[in-house]
Formats: sequence, C-alpha cells, structure tokens
Amino acid sequence: MAGQGPRIGLVLALWFACTGSTAAQGWQHIGKVRHVDQLKDGVELTASAARVRITAVRDGVIRVRVAPDGTFAKDFSWAVIETPEPPPIKVENGEIELRMTAGSVVVLVKKAPLLIRFTDAAGNVLLEDEPSLPMAWNGKSVHVWKKMPLEESYYGLGDKAGPMNRRNRSFTMWNTDSFGWQESSDPLYKTIPFFMGLRHGRAYGVFFDNTYRSSFDFGKESGDHFSFGAEGGELNYYFFAGPEPKKVLQEYTAFVGRTPLPPLWALGYQQCRYSYYPEARVREVARMLREKKIPADAIYLDIDYQEGYAPFTINRSYFPTFEQMIKDLRAEGFHTIAITDLHIKKDPGHGYAPYDTGIKDDVFIKNPDGSVYVGTVWPDDSVFPDFTLSRVRDWWGGLYKEFVGIGVAGFWNDMNEPAIFKYPEKTMPPGVVHRLDDGTTLDHRAIHNVMGMQNARATYEGLRKLRPEQRPFVLTRAAYAGAQRYAATWTGDNSSTWNHLAMSTPMLLSMGISGYPLVGDDIGGFAGSPPADLLTRWFEAGAFNPIYRDHTLKGTADQEPWVHGPEHEAIRRKYIELRYKLLPYIYTSTKEMVDTGIPLMRPLFLEFPEAETLYGNDQEFLFGPSLLVSPRVTEMMGGYEVRLPPGIWYDYWTGTQTPGGKTLFVDPPLDVVPLYVRGGSIVPQQPVVQYTGEKPDGPLTLRVYPGEPCHGSLYGDDGESYNFTRGEFIRLEFTCQPASGSVTFTLSSRKGGYKPWWSEVSLEIYGVSRSPKEVRVGDRAVSNWKFDEAQQCVTLALPDPSEGTQVRVIY
Repeated sequence: MAGQGPRIGLVLALWFACTGSTAAQGWQHIGKVRHVDQLKDGVELTASAARVRITAVRDGVIRVRVAPDGTFAKDFSWAVIETPEPPPIKVENGEIELRMTAGSVVVLVKKAPLLIRFTDAAGNVLLEDEPSLPMAWNGKSVHVWKKMPLEESYYGLGDKAGPMNRRNRSFTMWNTDSFGWQESSDPLYKTIPFFMGLRHGRAYGVFFDNTYRSSFDFGKESGDHFSFGAEGGELNYYFFAGPEPKKVLQEYTAFVGRTPLPPLWALGYQQCRYSYYPEARVREVARMLREKKIPADAIYLDIDYQEGYAPFTINRSYFPTFEQMIKDLRAEGFHTIAITDLHIKKDPGHGYAPYDTGIKDDVFIKNPDGSVYVGTVWPDDSVFPDFTLSRVRDWWGGLYKEFVGIGVAGFWNDMNEPAIFKYPEKTMPPGVVHRLDDGTTLDHRAIHNVMGMQNARATYEGLRKLRPEQRPFVLTRAAYAGAQRYAATWTGDNSSTWNHLAMSTPMLLSMGISGYPLVGDDIGGFAGSPPADLLTRWFEAGAFNPIYRDHTLKGTADQEPWVHGPEHEAIRRKYIELRYKLLPYIYTSTKEMVDTGIPLMRPLFLEFPEAETLYGNDQEFLFGPSLLVSPRVTEMMGGYEVRLPPGIWYDYWTGTQTPGGKTLFVDPPLDVVPLYVRGGSIVPQQPVVQYTGEKPDGPLTLRVYPGEPCHGSLYGDDGESYNFTRGEFIRLEFTCQPASGSVTFTLSSRKGGYKPWWSEVSLEIYGVSRSPKEVRVGDRAVSNWKFDEAQQCVTLALPDPSEGTQVRVIY
C-alpha cells in the first residue's frame, strides 16, 4: 500500500526506534576510500572490498555503480538505449575529497566514509548522500539514502495513486494486477524507477536502473532524508542535473527512448468494453456511432472473441464472419484492436498452433527442474513465452500474421504483469527460470518487472516486420522504464467513482513526467456503472488525455456516449467533436513529444518551474504547450478555484483575456470545461470529421492569441506510414507581434513534401479590443474580414499561402 513502508524501510524504522542509531542494523555501509583509479570517463573508487564507479555519461548526466564484492556484473540494461560519447572530465584527487568536473556538473566525493554530492558549476548543491547513512548492502539487497531539503518536491514513479507530489510517502515497484485499486493501493501495474526533485525552480532527476522489487521512501521513514533500493541486482543509478524540469525529462527520455510517432487514428476516440460480442453487437455499436454522428476511430475486442479464451483464436459461434466484419468496419472508418494476452493455452493434441509450435521451438518459461511452467489464467492451464529471448520475441511477433492479414489494426497486451490466478501474489513463483540470449539465466525476481515490456516489445517488433510501412499501435498494461518505445498504456482497472475521476489527472501527469506520455484511463471507470453526470464529466476530461478510450467491465451498465439520454449525449458529442477539431494541434504536440520527450499532457510546473505555488496543483494541466484544462472532478455543489500561471490567458470559449498569476473562482455548468489558451499561442484546428481518415470539409483554422513571445507551429503527414521519414510531411511555423493598436501575424513558407487537405486558411485573431481601421494581407488592404466585438476577434479567410504570408490588423 502507498503509505506503508516497504520491508527495507520497516527494518530501518525499527532499528532507529530501538537504538537511535543512524546506521541500520544488518546493513553494511560503504567505508573509507582507500584507492582511486581514474578512467577515461570518470573514476573507480576502492573502499575495502567494494568498488564504486562514477562516470560522466554526457554533459549533465552522471552514473553511479556499486559492486559490494569488488566485481561489477556484465553491464546490461533493458531500459537504457543511448551510449553517447562522454564529455571531457577533470579529476582533482585531494586527501579528504575528490572533485570530478564533467561539463556543467561537479561530483564531490568525501572519502571517509565515501559520500557523493552533486553540484552545479557555481557550487549549488543539487543532490547529496545522507552523511549518517552511506550507501549500503545487506545480502543481495542494496540501498542509498539522500538528504531531503525541507522544501523539495518529488514527482514521477509512473502510475502511482494519490497526489502527484510523492513527498512524505513510500512506494514499492513490483508490477501487480491490481483490480479495484484505490488511492492507497501500491504497488500497481508498472515499474518506472525514475523521479524528479524540484525546489525553488531547480530540478534534477534520478533513474534507478534495477528490475528487482524496489522501494522508494520520500520522507515517510525520516523527515531528513529520502532513500531508494532493491531486493537484488545492482545499486546502479543515473543523475540528471537539469536544472530545468524540461531538460531533466529530455535527458532522461534520450537514455531510455521516446514514444514513436503513433498512427493518427490512435489519437481519435476509442470505444471498448469487456466484452463486445457477438458480432452483431460490435456492428451495432459501430452503426450507432456513425448514425449519431459521434466521431470514433477504434473499436476493441476483449477476450470473448477468442475460442476458450485462447489467444490468436476466433470464436466462430460469436463471430461467424470475423474477417468480413473487420473489413466492413474498416470501410466505415473503424480500426479494430484485438486483445492478445501474453499467456498461451496449454492445449496439446488439438491443433492449437501457438502451443504446438511453442513446445516444438522451446519458447516457454521453465521451472527450476527444467519442466515447462504452467499457470492458471483465463484459458485455465496456460504456458508463458520466455520474452527475454530474442528468438522467442520473433516467434511471438510471427503469431500476428493471420490477424494482420485479416486487417486487425492494433493489439492490446493485457495481463502481462504477468497476472496469474490462484497465487497470493497473483504472479509467477519467484524461482521460475528466464533465459537470456547470452546463454545465462535469471529467476523471476529479476525479470518480473520487465515481462510486460518485453511482451509489448515482441508485439511491436512483430508488427513492424509484418507491416513495415505502417505504424503499429500496441496497448500494454504492465511496463518497465523504456516500454514507451513499444506501446501506449493506461492506468488499469479503475472504478466508476468521482474519486477515480479526480485521481486520473495526477496519475496521467505522473506517467508523462516519468517518460511514458502516450497514456489514458478507462473513461467512465472500469469497475462499476457511473451515474450520468460522472460519465459526462469523464468524457469532458478525457477529451484532453493523450489516449481517449471508453471502457467498462462485463456485467456493468452500457457506457457508450449515448446512454443517459439526449442531453448527456449532446455534451459528450461536443467534447469528442472538440477532440477532432483540435487534431492538428494534438498531432503537432504529439510530434513534439516524439522528438523531445515532453509529454502532451503536462503538469503546470513543467512549463512554469519558477511558480512555486503551482507545485502541488494536481487537477489543472496543460494539454500541449498552449491549452490549460481545469475539469470538474467532484460531485460537490458549488464552484472551485483555478490557478492561472504567469502570463496572459484567454478563455477558449469566450475569448476573454485574463491576466495570469491569479486565482479564478469558477462554477461551470454541466456542458462546460474551463479551458484557457496561453497568450502568445497560435492553435491550429480543423472542421469536425467522423474519423481521422475522412478529409475535413473546410479550411484550416489558425486561432491567434497575442502575447509575448507569440508563436505556433503545425505538423502533418499521412498519419499512418513512415513516409514522413522520407520528407513526406508538412511543417508550418507561425508568429505574431502584438503592439499598441496593432497585431501582425506571419506565416512561414511550407516545409516538406506532403500535400495537405486544406486549400484555404481561416485566421482568427483574438485580443483585438475594437473594430479594425484596416486589415492588410502582404502589402494590400483587404475587406473580407469580420469583427466579433463580444469575443474581440477578427476573422478573415486566406487562400492557402504555400509560400507564406503576413497579415496586419490595425485598430
């Protein structure tokens, strides 16, 4: 449970209570440095039998490794993909302290005992060891303690429930099938051992690259220090100096990989439940979405489409014309996503190819005695691919060939913590054996937390081979750091309560700042049936989540947008339509996410680190760089506060300007989400379509919100292939220059070889306080403009200016 200390923390707490000692019973702490060896990229320190290796990975990034017995294990990571050239270093080896300068970071090592301190070039301390608790080990367990400044906040660790700031709580990292999780539940589905510290506008990051069950304690054990450690594996962590939060995230995601550009349809609305069957029900849901003109791009098939819940099979009783259904859905603009859990039904002698070929090719996980491990899941007795072997991942990827040929568009890897029935911990016994490509083996303690990641990797890489020119879409429930390279994810089996709606925002924000940005939750909640107002508010909030999927449990009430009558249907349609209007902005922001690691859904402190009053803001967030969203997430009567960051903000709905740095009191009616646009933004929009493959009928709209500085951009491509890597894309840049009595808008010439869908641009310039005296396009005055006094907006149409243009409004 979050709030319960992990077992390491409990041992320490008891020891402190009984002895008052600052050293922990049973732990062997690192001792005095007796020898220093300088390396090309850092130093190796000998302290009794232990060795500590401190290396500069790149400017601003330092790695620390500890070998208690003096022998470092083979250097290997499931997460880290980048091996850049290290920066030049300078080592000054003093009698009391060693100083290593590596670009903008200085590492100071006190020698007796060995303690590490990270500073910037000016000497400002960023992170340092707790003096009374040097790094330590106890048998196979490892641990490190760090000083905890009074005003420092901590963020990250992936999908942890509760407040986004982790301070004063402790957490366990052990991927767990946690149906019905609540605010105090821990651990959950993912292990992302990365966090960011933030204090007075300065940030740093730490990635503890250890796949064993690990623990993080941010002040529950002591108000003076925080700590992290694991029950096995290396004490091996990376320090990211920042100091800007964005830079920390960019550096971290460069090491563990960033989300690849998803297909455009994956950013549309997705309809799901456990389960849509039989075939007639799937067709009915698709028909209703189109007849009611509710835009949608994807329909999911949960485990009931399979014969006896066996993955890679089709239940012909429920789906007699499965292939034709997939084809018909695609003709209507729907992409079908099918679930494929990572277990394989144990079904010898019945022609079940995944089992038969798996046995023949020796792909399944084994017990310590060499027999195939068998666990109970949905198909009853099941076996499990050994995804740590590349040949097994290749085998798994090939299993999708038939479904890809049929036209199934995406795949959903569920139950991959891995979840096993009939065990207290709901997973495999710790002693089962996993094989590695180098011929060595590891038990489940070391591999458990990467099973889901390697399952998603096998799916993703298989689809890349089967459809080399189409971007895959894979959804995974379990993950380790780096899994964002292969799959989107969601927050698992949430509940249909107002509390879960309120928890969704900090959880999704935490995933984004943990390097996993393509995320969503189950709109309306998975367990239970939401009342009408709750479902409507969830549809509103979900429109501003990276993944927008409505999903619910078998046996619950219908949860499609049209339930609860025409009033609620209209509001839900309004926000789904807004999602589709914003697709040019969303896709552009997604491309930024792919290129930089900065998430689409952002906590306010990521853009405004100097505004310390925003550090604890869990309910407002930025959607892309320009839109601030403050959805209602409680059923309480009355209004609530919205805290605007510094700058100028515009109400999206009315165009009204509001100065930032202040608190607003809002009481939005059921059909309104408080939505604000950052001054200095230019937001591209399109006409509503029923699915992303439909050509918009009308102009590209550019909504200009003057401020300083003022800029925007648009990125587009065909939305499905890799032609964008060969120059088939479009990139436009926009700027505006506000002045007293005028505003000038500049559109750059088009870059890239992709031909866009629009032939006209509609320009909407906000913040114009009175009717213009003149509007000029280039060097000529024009009259085809309109002024909306209520919204203080000037609108005019422009022929598609492929070579760029300039518009000046004088008022």
